[in-house]
Amino acid sequence: MVVASVAPRLAYDSPPATKPPVSAPELPEPTPIETSGPAALETGGILTIDLAAIVKNWKAVANRVVPADCAAVVKADAYGCGIDKVAAALAEAGCTTFFVAHLAEARQVRAAAPEAAIYVLNGFPPGTAATFAEINVRPVIGSLAEFVEWDAYRTATRWSGGAALHFDTGMNRLGFALEEAPPFATRVKMPDHGISLVMSHLACADTPSHPLNAKQIEAFRDLRFMFRGTPTSLANSSGIFLGPATHCDMVRPGAALFGVNPTPATLNLMEPVITLKARIVQVRDVPRGDTVGYGATWTASRASRVAIVSVGYGDGYPRAADGARMAPKGSNRLAESGSKSDAFALIAGQRCPMVGRISMDLMAFDVSLLPREEVRRGTHAVLIGDDITVDDVASWSGTIGYEVLTRLGRRYRREWKR
Repeated sequence: MVVASVAPRLAYDSPPATKPPVSAPELPEPTPIETSGPAALETGGILTIDLAAIVKNWKAVANRVVPADCAAVVKADAYGCGIDKVAAALAEAGCTTFFVAHLAEARQVRAAAPEAAIYVLNGFPPGTAATFAEINVRPVIGSLAEFVEWDAYRTATRWSGGAALHFDTGMNRLGFALEEAPPFATRVKMPDHGISLVMSHLACADTPSHPLNAKQIEAFRDLRFMFRGTPTSLANSSGIFLGPATHCDMVRPGAALFGVNPTPATLNLMEPVITLKARIVQVRDVPRGDTVGYGATWTASRASRVAIVSVGYGDGYPRAADGARMAPKGSNRLAESGSKSDAFALIAGQRCPMVGRISMDLMAFDVSLLPREEVRRGTHAVLIGDDITVDDVASWSGTIGYEVLTRLGRRYRREWKR
């Protein structure tokens, strides 16, 4: 039997005419396996990270790309979700290869996954060879200067550590030019050459019809032939969904593991990973004609009630998401259609539109049509989770889910759960 999902009633919709159903008893939430940051009552918000959902997303991608291997990109503190805990959970689930941006992140992953292969995407900084050897991690090399220093250290110390070669196939960011490939293709035919991976990076994978995708796939196909016998990797999160031509020997999902939609034009196949709740500090009656927030950008067109919530841009919630830009001065409601194009929070299970500007520590939501007893000081508003995705917040803010995740601040209480 297929059960259709029903969107929550908007707080500014008319109440239903029928008798509301009897509420089912609430089940207890899973107990967090670990926490960090301030106590819940000592800060404004609680950020919950579902490690089981991250593992489920990784397994889903891994199954999609068989027989290719599936690594995990955990840079930027695992997209804000906690690099040590995420890496440990993925290693336990069977992930054997990780990618990070910097050596400091590689140290964290090494502590969590002692046996894993770890690649450092942002190259081989001068003078860091001994550190790479100490923690047994592999640089992603994209210039002749990096290669010469890495190779000289291996020769001098007899270190057997490997490296990836990064070739630029059209992004023009990092990597060797394609014309520089032939000498390295000769190198991989030698004993103990040390090249463990040949890789490139897709620039437009989230736009499947972009012509650069086909150009990069073709260029990398030529590289694969030149380096046949050496493992290769091209696909990032979105690239995986372009099809088998991008899978090669290994894929490198990142944001998709953390619930960001890798196929923005279609349904998100990834499980949501984070929930962000913020405490309601105060519920205010706002007379008709009064304004809310900095700049007086929102004016109540009728007597209203507004919940003030204790999270703001100082906590990493995007200031650009605020309701000030979505409703003209004098408007009391952002939209009557129920569209998710307008910023809202879930309060008492209902969508409540954001009003006024987001400030450093606070934001406001219109709760006029919710029963007074359901919106009280000390209860919570859901800012991300349930009916609100990371990609929704990104859309409201004119950015991408990657940025929303990685900007979530350190003032929250963080809870990791299975």
